[in-house]
Amino acid sequence: MRQSHLFTKTRKFAPKDEVSKNAQLLIRAGYIHKEMAGVYSYLKLGTRVLNKIEEIIREEMDGIGGQETRMATLHPSENWKTTGGWDAVDVLFKLQSRTEKEYALGQSEEEIVTPIAQEYAASYKDLPVAIYQIGQKYRDELRAKSGIMRGREFGMKDMYSFHIDQTDFDRFYEIVKQAYFRVYERCGLVAKVTEASGGAFSEKLSYEFMVLTDAGEDDILYCDVCTHCANVEVSKVAEGGECPKCGKSTLKKARAAEVGNVFDLGMKYPKAFGYTFKDADGKDQTPIMGCYGIGTTRLMGTVVEVLSDEKGIVWPESIAPYQVHLIAITGGNADIEAEAGKLYDLLRENTIEVLYDDRDARAGEKFADADLIGIPTRLVVSEKTMSQGGVEMLARASGTTSFVAESDLIEQLQK
Repeated sequence: MRQSHLFTKTRKFAPKDEVSKNAQLLIRAGYIHKEMAGVYSYLKLGTRVLNKIEEIIREEMDGIGGQETRMATLHPSENWKTTGGWDAVDVLFKLQSRTEKEYALGQSEEEIVTPIAQEYAASYKDLPVAIYQIGQKYRDELRAKSGIMRGREFGMKDMYSFHIDQTDFDRFYEIVKQAYFRVYERCGLVAKVTEASGGAFSEKLSYEFMVLTDAGEDDILYCDVCTHCANVEVSKVAEGGECPKCGKSTLKKARAAEVGNVFDLGMKYPKAFGYTFKDADGKDQTPIMGCYGIGTTRLMGTVVEVLSDEKGIVWPESIAPYQVHLIAITGGNADIEAEAGKLYDLLRENTIEVLYDDRDARAGEKFADADLIGIPTRLVVSEKTMSQGGVEMLARASGTTSFVAESDLIEQLQK
């Protein structure tokens, strides 16, 4: 992609009403556009990042047997009234049609997926089954905040599983937990699992995946020796107390952002819809249901909060909009421009994703924009590098620079 063709532009300043770091940087760098409080459009660069996050999640969910669908986001009110959610869920957007029928905008999919599973998984031989989707969600938050980390419209992967008994759910939960850890690791984050209240979704404990950051909305207690971690509200041990799991350290308190969750829904939704399956003896049984969520846009915002620096965003390679940011410092020299163009074509021929800054702009402006946009590897072509037969390579995360001969460049990047 030639940067001169990119319709978005960088900005020196974020909107005055935007206080969260993730939204400030993403708006300034041209990844997102704010429509109103809690609602953002994702532009060219932002869409590329989101697509990569979604693909990582898709690979991991498919790898544990999840079956991707695309469920409706416009829900019949009858389904929500059946479960009691129509009156109980205060963030539910409700719509009145000209036909005098009522609808809801999906803030989760239990009311849709349960009748679907009921129709197709009617025998113990059909279970377990895990159904997921990646799409938009809508919640009527009274106060949208934290940029793209807490909005009224947001992206989400939500998966729902149905099991013959609690033992099978517990088995699958451990599989999902490990898959979630792989998702976060592949996105450049380290997550901890905490126990928390099930809230409106379940009377049982839920499990939340947390990343330590001051931009978070939760206070957690964790052990730095073992994996124990709990939300302050449900922890049985206070800050400074002995770790109840390993006993080798005291619990530390930290601010954290939720990047995923797991709910043991029990039989709540199957019972509401009268969903039963035939067991091996031909008797009717109610399945155990689980719910597994990852906020895709929230995850994107968390990466920005955790990995950015004073200059701008620092994307991990796995989800960066492009692998390489090629910058031409021509000073009006046609030979340098031609060399940069040749290198751009070479990168593309070798399927290396590249954003080529071919703009007629000063070197300082190009470097500042590159820092802000945050692509992992920067290649600079200038009069100096051309005379030496190569390019200057800079790693955005570490700031280290090196000179690479053009003949070695592709091999170096593919490593």
